[in-house]
Amino acid sequence: MARNFKIVLAYDGTDFKGWQVQPDCVTLQGTLADAIERVTGERVLPQGSGRTDAGVHALGQVASFALQSPIPAENLRLALNHTLPPSIRALELSEQAPDFHARHSAKAKTYEYRILRAALCSPFTARYVHHHPYPLNEEVMAQAAGFVVGQHDFTSFAATDPEKGKDDQIADNVRTIYSSHWQRQGDLFTYAVRGDGFLHHMVRNLVGTFLLVGKGTLEPESVATILSARDRSQAGPTAPASGLFLVSVEY
Repeated sequence: MARNFKIVLAYDGTDFKGWQVQPDCVTLQGTLADAIERVTGERVLPQGSGRTDAGVHALGQVASFALQSPIPAENLRLALNHTLPPSIRALELSEQAPDFHARHSAKAKTYEYRILRAALCSPFTARYVHHHPYPLNEEVMAQAAGFVVGQHDFTSFAATDPEKGKDDQIADNVRTIYSSHWQRQGDLFTYAVRGDGFLHHMVRNLVGTFLLVGKGTLEPESVATILSARDRSQAGPTAPASGLFLVSVEY
C-alpha cells in the first residue's frame, strides 16, 4: 500500500523557473521529483501547496506525494538532502493520512516581501530583496496595507490566466486576507500577509501598488477603489520576484 508523505521545503528560487514542471526548464517540482526517483526508484510528481513563480523563494513550502518505498521518513529526508542541490532543503518529512494533499488540505498561507532601503545592496543580499533606496512614505504604505484585510475579490491584483475566460477568472478570485502589514527592521522594510489563498502574482501586485502609494502617486484609500474596480490595469506594476518568500502553510 502506498504511503502518503508531507515534505516541508526551503529553497532559493533564483535559478528555477518556478515550482511547476515545464518542458526544457529547471523547476522546483521537477528537481524534487528527480531526487525522489534517484533515492527510491519511483517516479512521482510532488504536489505543492501552490505554484511559486520563477525567482520566488520559500522558507516553508509544502508538497505531498505517495510512495511504495519502505524507507523510514527521516532516512528519506536525509537521502533527499544528499541528492537535492544546495538551493533546496527538505526541512521536515512525515507520513500522513491518505487524504492529505498539500494544496487541497491547506487552510492558510503567509508570505513576506522584503524591500531593502539601504543606499547599497550587498551582492550577497541582492537575490533575496527588492532594493529600493529611493524616497518612500512608509507610514502611508502601512495604512494602505490595511485596506485588503477581509474577504474581497482580488481580480485587480491577479495576473491574467490565459487558460480561463474573463467570467471564470472573476468568479475564482475571491480570497480572505487575515492580516496585512508592513514592518521596518533596520534597513529592511517587510510586508507580511496571511490569507486563505493567493492568486497568481497577487502579493507582488499588491506590493507594486503599495509602492505607488509610498511614492505619492496614489492615496492609501485608492487601494479600496482598485479592489472594487476588479480591473488589473487599475493596480500598480508587479514587484520583482526576488523579494518574495512563501513563509509557511497552515493545515
